[in-house]
Amino acid sequence: MRTRPDDTGSTDAGHDEPVERTSPARAAALDAVTSREVADWWTTEVSDIEPGVIRFRGYPVQDLIRRATFVETVWTMVRGSMPSPAQAALLEKALVAAVDHGPQAPSIAAARMAATCGVGLHGAMSTGVGLLGDVHGGAGQQCVELLQRLVAASTGGEDDEGADDAGSCAAVPLREAVAAEIAAHRERRSYIPGFGHRFHSHDPRRDPLLEFVREAVDAGVVGGRHLAAALELEAQLSAGRERPVPMNIDGATAVIYAELGFTAELARGLFILSRSVGVLAHSWEETRSGRRIKGPMPPPLLPTYTGQAERAWTAETVDTP
Repeated sequence: MRTRPDDTGSTDAGHDEPVERTSPARAAALDAVTSREVADWWTTEVSDIEPGVIRFRGYPVQDLIRRATFVETVWTMVRGSMPSPAQAALLEKALVAAVDHGPQAPSIAAARMAATCGVGLHGAMSTGVGLLGDVHGGAGQQCVELLQRLVAASTGGEDDEGADDAGSCAAVPLREAVAAEIAAHRERRSYIPGFGHRFHSHDPRRDPLLEFVREAVDAGVVGGRHLAAALELEAQLSAGRERPVPMNIDGATAVIYAELGFTAELARGLFILSRSVGVLAHSWEETRSGRRIKGPMPPPLLPTYTGQAERAWTAETVDTP
């Protein structure tokens, strides 16, 4: 356990009265800290902070300030080591692409409504981010999981680095693995994450993102197996249909996150990090507008009532056991 230098006049948590750090009581309290449970109450590999020293994953903060980009720092914080420039560049494309989708997105609309209710910028942002759940905001994570299953099935359980990712099993052709996955979803009548869009017939973010992934595959930055799985999914989902079912932003960024080796859970976290920029921008814009209590629809519009017609309150109408 490390302790800070004495700081006369500060207080210790758990004491009703201020206790000087140089007092005998303080010295006795520190001497009593012998339990490993107490000494290691917080342990972390992420940051090493002590007076005059700040290190993230072992890298001095002054070095990061001078040399690292924000995206490189994000990668380092969650992965533990610096990415290559090409890896960082590909990650940056995914973060840029998902930054906003306007008030059509429930998280943005909710953040803007909250901003008119006097909760402050932080409250508006937390409202928007809090809506990014399994249905709105979780498709990227779900698509990464789907692509990982397909790659594992088509490679006998090995990922792009050759590690056993899903246990040893007999590999099946990718086309068959995709067909089986689609059939299972259709039997369950479940949504296939990462494909199709309720607003765009063709998501404008898909093509440039996949172009950058292809360039990364050609340069040997990523292996390309998850890209191949996503493209096969897209082809089979669109086969025989008058309107194709292209990848959306969740599918395209899922390809990037999976190719770069991020876990599915981190894929959602990175999406939330990206979308938080849009939440911030919209929250701030609405805050500056000065509007108060803006609801989910214009005042002249009323929700459709589906309950009982107007009726009188009498003893005869009260429910009885």
